[in-house]
Formats: sequence, C-alpha cells, structure tokens
Amino acid sequence: YPQHRMEAKIKHLEFIQATINRMAGNSFLLKGWAVTLVGALFALTFKEVDPLYLLISLVVLVLFWRLDSYYLSRERLFVKLYEQVSVSTADSTNFSMSTKLFEKDITVGGCAFSETMRLFYGGLAAAHIIILFFI
Repeated sequence: YPQHRMEAKIKHLEFIQATINRMAGNSFLLKGWAVTLVGALFALTFKEVDPLYLLISLVVLVLFWRLDSYYLSRERLFVKLYEQVSVSTADSTNFSMSTKLFEKDITVGGCAFSETMRLFYGGLAAAHIIILFFI
C-alpha cells in the first residue's frame, strides 16, 4: 500500500511537470512569433517610411509581452505547486492542480518585469524608440 501512494505522488508530480513544460513551450512560441511579427513590421516601416507600421508593431509587442507574462506567471505557479507536492508526504497526494495558494505571491505584472522579460521585450521596445529617431 505505501508503494501505491508513492506511485500516486510521482504521477501527480508528472502531471504538474507536464503543465510546466506546456507553459514554457507556449512562452517560447510567443517569443518566436513576437520577433517574427515585429521584424516584419520593422521592415514595412523602413520600406514604406511610415511610422504607423512602427506604432502597430509596438502594439503587437505589448500584446505579446502581456500574453507571455501570463504564461510565465502560470509556469511559476505550477513550479511552486511542484515544490509543495514534492516535499509533502505520499499520503497527502490528492492530484490537485490548484495554484490558488501561491497567486498572491506570483502575478502577471510581477512576471512582466522579471529580468528575462525586461531584457527580451524591453530590448525590442528600445529598438522601437531607436528606429523612431531614424524615420
């Protein structure tokens, strides 16, 4: 019977890890799409010499930044859940995927301005400002 409980705990951890991987994968895809779309709009900005494309690009960038921050916050919530389940006893495994306990500590806004997000999206935003001076 104790072996069964440990197997249940391991399965629960696998479910949580799969969710973490899915959130990280979504974040990776969003970054790829952000670079692709922003790059295309940059090209249009220079080809047409129209600042409207730069504005559209900036709006697209902000939307991707917000969505990516959401996925990062969800990923971090599930990492916290994983940590909690990993130190709990095998007897307490209930297969809950609720992250409510950690939502006061991890927010979308906090994740939006984490170092990696600031470097990636902030760098792209800075590129917008620099390009604005050249058109």
